[in-house]
Amino acid sequence: MIDIWYSLVGSLHFSWVNYDFMKNALLAVIIVTPCFGLVGTMVVGNRMAFFSDVIGHSALTGIAIGVIFGFADVRPAMIIFAVILAVVINIFLKKTKASSDTVIGVFSAFSIALGVALLSRGGSFNKYTIFLVGDILSVTPAEILYLVFLFAGILVFWIFFGSYLALISVEPSLAYGRHASPFLVRTLFSVLVALVVILSIRWVGLLIINSLFILPAASARLWAGSLRGYYFKSMLLSLISGIAGLIISFYTGSACGASIVLCSTVIYILVVITKSVRTGISD
Repeated sequence: MIDIWYSLVGSLHFSWVNYDFMKNALLAVIIVTPCFGLVGTMVVGNRMAFFSDVIGHSALTGIAIGVIFGFADVRPAMIIFAVILAVVINIFLKKTKASSDTVIGVFSAFSIALGVALLSRGGSFNKYTIFLVGDILSVTPAEILYLVFLFAGILVFWIFFGSYLALISVEPSLAYGRHASPFLVRTLFSVLVALVVILSIRWVGLLIINSLFILPAASARLWAGSLRGYYFKSMLLSLISGIAGLIISFYTGSACGASIVLCSTVIYILVVITKSVRTGISD
């Protein structure tokens, strides 16, 4: 399959398609950015922007745990810790009835401090800076397969739980009318967000990964006229930003993740300006 992709992309008349690492990165961007766009719609709708940011920063502790136990690949430890953290945060939100910002802030401070404390022992923190800024150009064909499974899992989740999430974003009690537990649905979604973050953080970078959830969804929310249109346009804008950012990073030598976020920001500003102009004309 990868040979077919190489042949297809190689037929394009651009200088950057002559490099296999760019072909791999382009395929990864095409797969992963719609994931952020789709999941981001519910992150925004359920006011979980801070939550996804915490999960991203929890990667530091996951890395540290993997290093302590001698894992050759620290990603399993990152996933396990992020999933546990997601579940624990939701349990605390349900049991304490405290403000979500307060509970999430507490766990954010804990996970970041613990990760930095463990990784900084012996001055070894610099070895893990790749997770801070990301490097999608390092993605391999085998790792792209992980992203394919991730995208398939998101689609399956959306088929079975997408409508419940939409109801919960409006009023949690509405889910009971569909015989669903808001706590269970929200917890499952939190685990999904954790998986998306951790499985892509090595290529995107934890410093900016939350922006990839928020910006395309925020732009699509201003532009879309229906819920289905909201999902589709968020995925589309995320994909456009991803491809544009990848190409820009190739020619400028900048970090790809940062370039994607900057493209998403420009799109958001353009959408806001366009909507303001249209509103002013109609008024």
